[in-house]
Parts: sequence; C-alpha cells; structure tokens
Amino acid sequence: MNITVTPGRKIIGRLAKGEDLLAALENCAREHGITLGEVQAIGAVTKARVGYYNQTERKYYFLDLARPLEILSLTGNISLKDGKPMVHAHVTLSDHDGLALGGHLAEGTLAFACEFAIQEYKSATPLVRQMDDPTGLFLWPYK
Repeated sequence: MNITVTPGRKIIGRLAKGEDLLAALENCAREHGITLGEVQAIGAVTKARVGYYNQTERKYYFLDLARPLEILSLTGNISLKDGKPMVHAHVTLSDHDGLALGGHLAEGTLAFACEFAIQEYKSATPLVRQMDDPTGLFLWPYK
C-alpha cells in the first residue's frame, strides 16, 4: 500500500535528563497531534533497552545495557496503533570503546542528553498499524 503524503510541521526539541526516550517521543507526538511522521535523534543515554525480533519464534528478546552510551543514530516513524500515535524506532548506540550496539528502541532507555526532530506528514488516508499474519508484527497495511 502506498499513500501520498505532504510535509507538515517540523517539531524539534530536547529531552530532559532521565526521561524515557520512547515514552517522551510518543508523548511529544500526542501533545502536538502528530499521527503520521518521521523521528530522529542524537545524544547519549545513561542506560538502554533494545530489542531483537526472533523471526522463527515470532517473539522479541530484549538486551538491557546498564551503562552510558552515545546515540549514534535514532530513526523511526510515527503512525497510529490502537487509536494513538505510536513511535517505532531503531537505535544505534556506541560504548566507550566505540563498539556499536543497537536494535528496536524499547521503554527503559533513559536520556542523558537527547536532541530530536519529528517531521509530521499529512495524508488523506490515516496510516493504522495492524497485525500482519505472515510476520506476527503490527505493521502498516500492505494492500
């Protein structure tokens, strides 16, 4: 399924130290009424929780990283799930040796310093996540 979008507002900001990245980005989308968009961020975290989806088991596994890390890249999208804006983001982090770790951004990732940008999109058709039987994931409609 392809939909046509037009750019809307661009919201930029900074999260407070200690805020949960995922929850704060979703709250920002809700506060600004953004139901479709892109999100990106840079900064650092005091600890992180990232997920990996096991395709065979159709289950997420999470890795808790209880140490300071740099956000090399956080990229994702915003669409509707259960009638509310949902941020689906992946994050790449690095440790003090420059080694990269990453995965699906999960709640429990706490900001040390984080600057973000959300690009809103407008569309005549709302983009609502729904269960995709072949993958077991809540995804955008295919057809």
